[in-house]
Amino acid sequence: MLVREERIMVPGPTGNLEAMYLDDTGACGIALLCHPNPQQGGTMLNKVVSTLQRTARDQGLATLRFNYRGTGKSDGTHDMGGGEVDDAEAALAWLQERHPGLPVYLFGFSFGGFVAASLSGRLELRGEPAVRICLAAPAVTRIVAPHWLSGQGRLTVIQPEQDEVIDPQLVYDWAQAQQRPLQLVRIADSGHFFHGKLIELKDAVLQHVFDMNTAGADASADPDA
Repeated sequence: MLVREERIMVPGPTGNLEAMYLDDTGACGIALLCHPNPQQGGTMLNKVVSTLQRTARDQGLATLRFNYRGTGKSDGTHDMGGGEVDDAEAALAWLQERHPGLPVYLFGFSFGGFVAASLSGRLELRGEPAVRICLAAPAVTRIVAPHWLSGQGRLTVIQPEQDEVIDPQLVYDWAQAQQRPLQLVRIADSGHFFHGKLIELKDAVLQHVFDMNTAGADASADPDA
């Protein structure tokens, strides 16, 4: 029987954070999902975030997606920087308390890519790196000091080639400049929100994050960009 997500409130740095939690008692890992820009309508219900959550769920992970401060029913006001990373860190801590010792998977879309990347750096700093980091159309120009990306864990960057929000070339250049291995997956004929390309997004995640062979994905990958 398919387990459904539960709507909950998670303690955060500036009050409660609205969240959706999928509990899997036999989980092989845990996944935190970070949503796009809340000032432009981004929430945990975004269809890209939903696709990432379902994909992680189907691979046996317990999942948590949440609304940043000031979004939905979450307390506080938008920070658009370190505050949202603080929120993500608190949400992950809550998830880890319920599934101690399991490997951590971080997923982020757009602004959420910045949040997930920054959280990965914090985890590495305390000696608990994420095993997988997946960034979809990430807001790479935000990933600057004091925020930084972990050098550990497998990193997958999935970039739509026709992105109208984030210049794809900025993402390609950022990926090329990283001093660490990563997989850069380009989704052809796709805009920022993966309209009509969610199946290709799911296939890319299955193949490059979960090591599954897929067929039919309209994508190309540079394994060591």
